[in-house]
Amino acid sequence: MTPPEAPTVGTDASAADGPPAVSLRLETLKKRADFLRAARAAHVAKPGFVLQMRRRRAEEGAAPGAIRVGFTCSKKVGNAVARNRAKRRLREVARLGLPAEGRAGMDYVLIGRKGATADLSFTQLQADFSAALARLHARIDG
Repeated sequence: MTPPEAPTVGTDASAADGPPAVSLRLETLKKRADFLRAARAAHVAKPGFVLQMRRRRAEEGAAPGAIRVGFTCSKKVGNAVARNRAKRRLREVARLGLPAEGRAGMDYVLIGRKGATADLSFTQLQADFSAALARLHARIDG
């Protein structure tokens, strides 16, 4: 049995049909200080989550072209199972949306909301994420 041939551009595959096969690896925020800095920055509240965004300073030590993202859910969201499910959904929304819509040199923090992050449809979470990013980017640009 031979493996199938890889499609060439112009036949079965197209160069700009969707996200790249190898997605951009987002750096994850892990230090409390990074989350506290993001908490003082611009934010947008949506039904399923709160999105915070801040421009990173050059002296913070991260790669200047990197997009960093953090995820958090308080105990108000529910027990450990509910918090982990909410964070998994937020991670997937960020993984799909940030490579295309995120900006280099920015830190983003997604905060889960009680009863909404785990229960809203995934397409609604994605639409809210895109709208929140557009709103925050317009705030910084304008």
